[in-house]
Amino acid sequence: MFENLEVFKMSSAMAIHAGQSQAVAAENVANSDTPEYKARTMTNFSDAYQTATSMGDTTTQRATRERHMNGSIAGHLGEAIEDEDAIASPNGNTVSLEGEMLKSLGAKRQHDRALAIYKSSLGILRATLSRQ
Repeated sequence: MFENLEVFKMSSAMAIHAGQSQAVAAENVANSDTPEYKARTMTNFSDAYQTATSMGDTTTQRATRERHMNGSIAGHLGEAIEDEDAIASPNGNTVSLEGEMLKSLGAKRQHDRALAIYKSSLGILRATLSRQ
């Protein structure tokens, strides 16, 4: 009964998305001196979550092995896309360290928000169960 509460699924997905966003920002920073490297970014959480849940868990293909060509890996919300707003430097690199710092900060805030939602919901659930 309680293992399928949507608020817990959503907060978990939000934390996973924040981790993926942080990883993309770290990859961009690591390649900030690579000529012709194009900065990548994750789609915002609401779009990624809506896309992931619009087809439902039963109709969405799942990749159960890394070598599968189609489907999404469990717990993975979307792919990183090329950042269209990035401005190229003379060597063709589009990574802005200041922008990546802001993306990293945004990912941390999103992760903190996901944990706060989870803790709050868990507290409400515990309070509800203890009064019966």
